[in-house]
Amino acid sequence: MHKFPRVFAPLIFIAVLAIGAAHAQPAIQPTVDITQIPPAAQPSANFSADAATEAYMAMIPPAASARSNAYFEGGYWLVLWDFVIASAISLLLLNLRWSARMRNLAQRITRFLWLQRALYWMQFLLVTTLLGFPWEYYENFVREHKYGLATQTFGPWMGDEVKSLLVNLVAGGIAVMVLFAIVRRLPRTWWIWGSVATLALMVAAISIAPVYVQPIFNKVTRLNDPKITGPILSMAHANGISTNDVYEIDASRQTTRMSANVSGFANTMRITLNDNLLRRGSPEEIQAVMGHEMGHYVLNHIPKTIVFLIIVVVGSFAYLRWALGWALARWGERWQIREISDPAILPLVMLLTGILFFVLTPIMNTQTRTQEKEADMFGLNAARQPDGFAQAAIHLSEYRKMRPGKLEEWIFYDHPSGYNRIHSAMVWKGENLQLFEKTPGQPDSH
Repeated sequence: MHKFPRVFAPLIFIAVLAIGAAHAQPAIQPTVDITQIPPAAQPSANFSADAATEAYMAMIPPAASARSNAYFEGGYWLVLWDFVIASAISLLLLNLRWSARMRNLAQRITRFLWLQRALYWMQFLLVTTLLGFPWEYYENFVREHKYGLATQTFGPWMGDEVKSLLVNLVAGGIAVMVLFAIVRRLPRTWWIWGSVATLALMVAAISIAPVYVQPIFNKVTRLNDPKITGPILSMAHANGISTNDVYEIDASRQTTRMSANVSGFANTMRITLNDNLLRRGSPEEIQAVMGHEMGHYVLNHIPKTIVFLIIVVVGSFAYLRWALGWALARWGERWQIREISDPAILPLVMLLTGILFFVLTPIMNTQTRTQEKEADMFGLNAARQPDGFAQAAIHLSEYRKMRPGKLEEWIFYDHPSGYNRIHSAMVWKGENLQLFEKTPGQPDSH
């Protein structure tokens, strides 16, 4: 354990020296007012969804497209490097027997098994956080500032990192104690009951996160502007959503990204807009985005995702049951791991789980992307703001590649591409032109 500071202090020193290299660059904004509907997207007898889509795409400056493409395509490599670095850290802890030493230290401190597991988790989390910090710093601070997407200086950003560490310390500690207790008491069926416990913990996390975790990082307040909340709540009530509140989150303290979400589960469900969307989005755009988010709720995407995760989690535990036994038979003695219930096995669990989910990346993305497409269509029918939807897609183009190839979208996209989202909105508009045609003497509703 005493070798950690000596080995990795230079990496941390280099990372801290690199702070001065991160200079925020403003995102390149469209050179035209995107709230103005381009001529090709205006309702007419010759309306074409393809032409309307291209007219909206033309609003994005070439320089902005080049930057967002570079950012998003760089993210493809991050998927690989995240996997490689996490795997390397796990192998390091196993092959240098640091994991076994952390277990031994926990056992020397206390004879209580549950406390040994908690102490092991504390060491494991601190060590892996330290080893991964230079990459975390580059990926989530330097790179985000390079592309003009981050707003925090190093101090506040580091404060959020510490908060995240503490949340993981508590939440992960609970999970580790529960799961290792199951493995020890049910050596033959641990993978079944471990799946059940994991799903229960996930549902609990989904339920409490918007109420207890999110406020740790951001200020969440009820939105009281009737010009904003009126249309949103009217749309919610018309679609069977009984909530009477819309929440705002001060995301601008961390990022320039515009977003909204439906979070929580059952009684903790919340509809939340971030302040970037409120500040930069038009009323039509806000309504379009919120219609999409309501779609997740009305279409029961959270329960459906839980059902999907049941399959994934049970399959993952079945895979771990086989893979852990095979790995321990070959290298367990070398790593000084005694059995599956030994907490020193955790780096191996992380390694094997990382391999599985790296392979499953396209499948996980496809499941999410399918739900996002469904929510898009619901939002178009609920809000009836196809041009607001196109505006939202253009804003998202600040950090998303708009026109990927089909294979590229299938592997890497967890949302439909910006081009496809605008095209879907324009197809919807083309089938509902009567809603947008002006009658004599009436102003344009947009």
